[in-house]
Amino acid sequence: MNKDKVAVLTDSGGDIPKALLERYGIYQIPLRILYKDREYLDGVNISANTVYAMLPVEVPKTSLPDGAMIQSVFDRIKADGYEKVLVVCISSGLSGTCNVMKILGDAYEGLECFVLDTKNISIGSGFFALRAAQYLEQGMGWEELLQKMPTELPNSRVFFCVKTLEYLQKGGRIGLVAAAFGTALNLKPVISCNADGIYYTVGKALGRMQSIHKIETLAQQTAGDDEVELAIMHGGAPEEAELIRAELRKRIPKGKITVMGQISPALGVHTGPGLLGIGVFKKS
Repeated sequence: MNKDKVAVLTDSGGDIPKALLERYGIYQIPLRILYKDREYLDGVNISANTVYAMLPVEVPKTSLPDGAMIQSVFDRIKADGYEKVLVVCISSGLSGTCNVMKILGDAYEGLECFVLDTKNISIGSGFFALRAAQYLEQGMGWEELLQKMPTELPNSRVFFCVKTLEYLQKGGRIGLVAAAFGTALNLKPVISCNADGIYYTVGKALGRMQSIHKIETLAQQTAGDDEVELAIMHGGAPEEAELIRAELRKRIPKGKITVMGQISPALGVHTGPGLLGIGVFKKS
C-alpha cells in the first residue's frame, strides 16, 4: 500500500540483486564504465567478470549517469503514476552521483524528489533502498519516510578486503586507507566507510585468510546479539563467499542473509578481482 505514490530510485552501486529490485518495484539507474574507445552501462551490457578479464589490458574509468539518462528515468517514474521519488545514492564521498541526482531532481517538474546520501557503498547503500520500499509497502507516508530514513544511516556497515590495493589507488578511491600498506609483509587492510562516507582502515590482517577472518569478526561484533540482515558480496570469488556464508551462520545465528552475490562491474573497476565483503544492517 503506497498511499503517497512514492517511487524508490537507486543507483547500480547499491548492488541490489535484480530479483529484489523487481520484488519491491525499485527503479535503478546504472553508473557508466568508460574505456578509451567505448562506454558501457554498469551491469546492463557488461559483466564484472569481463571487467576483471580486461584489467591487465586497460583499467577503465567510471562515471555517474549522464543527465539525459537521469531525466528519462524521472520521466518513466512520472509516467508510471508516481508523484514523489526517494533517491537512494552511494556515498557522496565516493561518487558524484548523489550531487547530480539532487540537482536534476530539484529541477524536475512534476515529481517531488528527496535524495538520501547513504554515506555508504555497495549493499551498505542498497539496504536503504530495500528498507524504504518495505516501509512504503507497509503503508508509511512520505513525510514519515523522510524523517525515518536519515536516522537509520548508522545502522548499516560494510567490511571488505581486497587482494590488492592497486585498483583503489588507480581509481583515486583510496580514501583514508594507507596507499603503501605493508606490501612486503603481506599486510592487508580491512576497509569500511566512516561517518563521512569515505573509505578508511578499520582493521588489518596478515595475508588473505586472516583478512577474511577479520571481516567475519567485525561483522559478528557489529551484529552483537541483535537480529540483523546480512549480505555477502564478492568480486569474482564465489567459492570464498560460500565459505563466509557457512561461517556467518555459525557466528551470527540471529543474522538473516538476505543478499549474496557479485558486486557491480563499476565497483569492481575500483577493487579488482578477489574482493570479499560483508554487509550488516541492524533493525531500528
